[in-house]
Amino acid sequence: MVMEKIVKELQEIISIYGKKLKTINAGEFIAKPHPKKWSKKEVLGHLIDSAHNNLRRFIVGQYESDPHIVYDQDFWVSANDYQHMADADVLELWRMVNERIIALLKIMPADHYDRTCNTGKEIASIHSLQWLAEDYVKHMKHHLNQILPGSFNVTYPS
Repeated sequence: MVMEKIVKELQEIISIYGKKLKTINAGEFIAKPHPKKWSKKEVLGHLIDSAHNNLRRFIVGQYESDPHIVYDQDFWVSANDYQHMADADVLELWRMVNERIIALLKIMPADHYDRTCNTGKEIASIHSLQWLAEDYVKHMKHHLNQILPGSFNVTYPS
């Protein structure tokens, strides 16, 4: 039941915010609040990177015991160079990778929800796939609030 709620919430977020993100003007989308901070476009790119890494966790976590899947978020955003990608491509990639996550979570067997994945960099941080799915939605809401302030009432550590 929890996973169905997560899937429904992700579907709503992608549908509603996919449209809202398209309304951000190009200048605002690439403006950096500080040279060392991400632009709104790069924040969305970070959400794409998070989606890729979580998609991998959701897949590998179903057939390996405690796979260790971490990523360096700053390196990923820099390496993917979202700042210089076409806006429409960044928006479409965000939508598409989330559609894959939705499709995967829809068919994940319920007896796999409690399987675990290690996401810790320095020390082990073991979480169930269900916990990771719930956290993924919270994380997305947190960053969508940075892009479109006031979108969600959620607190999530930066």
